[in-house]
Amino acid sequence: MRLVTFHSPTGLKLGLKTERGIIDVAAAQEALSGDLSSANIPSSFEALCSGEAVELEGLKQLETATEGKDGDWLLDERKIQFGPSTSHSGKIICVGLNYRRHAAESNMPVPESPVLFPKYANTLAGSGEDIPLPANATKYDYEAELALVIGRRARYVSEDQALDYVLGYCNGHDVSARDLQFRTSQWMLGKTVDKFLPIGPYLVTADEVGDPQNQSIKLWLNGELRQNSNTSDMIFSVAYIVSYLSQYITLEPGDTIVTGTPEGVISGHPEFPWMKAGDKVTIEVGNLGQLNNFFI
Repeated sequence: MRLVTFHSPTGLKLGLKTERGIIDVAAAQEALSGDLSSANIPSSFEALCSGEAVELEGLKQLETATEGKDGDWLLDERKIQFGPSTSHSGKIICVGLNYRRHAAESNMPVPESPVLFPKYANTLAGSGEDIPLPANATKYDYEAELALVIGRRARYVSEDQALDYVLGYCNGHDVSARDLQFRTSQWMLGKTVDKFLPIGPYLVTADEVGDPQNQSIKLWLNGELRQNSNTSDMIFSVAYIVSYLSQYITLEPGDTIVTGTPEGVISGHPEFPWMKAGDKVTIEVGNLGQLNNFFI
């Protein structure tokens, strides 16, 4: 299943990507209410993640009910404005220096424990959104990342069981202002500028993704391939990260974890100029679709 959020006059709405288009969940539920009288169908991403565990059965029933039918609830994907494919109310936890070759190009030692930092809801953006680059920084860098969304409340979870707590995966772009990031020993300022975490376009449920440690991860800047790696180069696996965090922090449905970037970032290549207004970045991790954003 591929979940999306998209903008509407009443705010962000929940959608399902199908071969025929995007199902507007709330509109389809209203139009097909006779076929779905007993289904528990969330009307938003926040509603989907409001309990102790995400329940997808209602959405599966809705998808089945729409087969062979048409209506205003079936949208042309090319005409929607994507929102971020995660919750605005959940925690956002990022992992730094989590690829061996990226640590090497950064001239930093391989960490012995996950390097963690937060982002906040102000950083979220959707595929296709323009990302403003404030004038009070200059060293703007890209970072393609595999992101995941938690689907069950997780506390003291073992590494062996950790992936069972993942709802799904999506492309993430940890945009970074390096001059702000390294102004102090704390990275927060350079990571939390508005819209500095585009994520999407889809949240692909874990059953359709497979092994998170065997996913290609690519980034193009203005059509030039800059990052081309695989999640197998991670220092700390997705399972380890989820388990590790759960020993200290209760992870809730809708929490987002962004798992680090591979080699190829601008800061590791002095010959590369920093990003600037007018640049386009495309990210593609595994079968998660393409995340596209322009910088302005």
